[in-house]
Amino acid sequence: MSKKIRVLVVEDEAIVAEAICAILETEPTIAVVGKAIDGEAAIRKTQLLHPDVILLDLHLPDKPGASVIAEITAQIPDARVVVLTAHADDCEVAATFRAGAVGYVLKTQAVTDLVRAIENAHAGLSCVPPRIARIMMNTFTAPPVRQLMADQPLSEAELRVLALVARGYQNKEIAHQLGISRPTVHAHVSRILSKLELGNRTQAAVYAQRLGLERIEQAAFSSLPRAGVASQRAQPTI
Repeated sequence: MSKKIRVLVVEDEAIVAEAICAILETEPTIAVVGKAIDGEAAIRKTQLLHPDVILLDLHLPDKPGASVIAEITAQIPDARVVVLTAHADDCEVAATFRAGAVGYVLKTQAVTDLVRAIENAHAGLSCVPPRIARIMMNTFTAPPVRQLMADQPLSEAELRVLALVARGYQNKEIAHQLGISRPTVHAHVSRILSKLELGNRTQAAVYAQRLGLERIEQAAFSSLPRAGVASQRAQPTI
């Protein structure tokens, strides 16, 4: 039997929190390991419980949700935060992803969407509804290619990694596809985020899509043999 995904639920409304926990506990892949009613409790319980995924309501009584996410990800860099909220304000969406959130679920969405977002976050993938994706595309606007190359130059190797990140590959898969080590992939990803001034892989993927993924792939893989290019563009195994 596979290990369950350990989830911390952060929600200040008791009835809503109980309902969310009751729903999640019916899922065979998920185990709720704790609840928090405000930002300070969320930070404290994340440090104590080390959950796989933090499901966090943005509107908490003591501090803004984006601030809580930033504190959690600063203290625990591999923390995976999925936002759960009733609203999709443009500024809030941008702030949460800049702070380090990896997923976003609206309370109007189906339970299956919530479960998928948690499972994707645990797998290192992002999951955002179309409405949020549109906001992200408009917020994280990429500069023209010539500006990217002039002001924030990515090496050909970094462009290859960026293209595969945008395709949904994880570091292990990227290492296999490119024939390099996982630490090398990790170093490339870190440099990409630093050069592009982005906070996480989700932002990098959106950035690449906005810039033009096909153009990035053309620049990244043009020097490889034709068969190699085809193999790099194959879709990751789900």
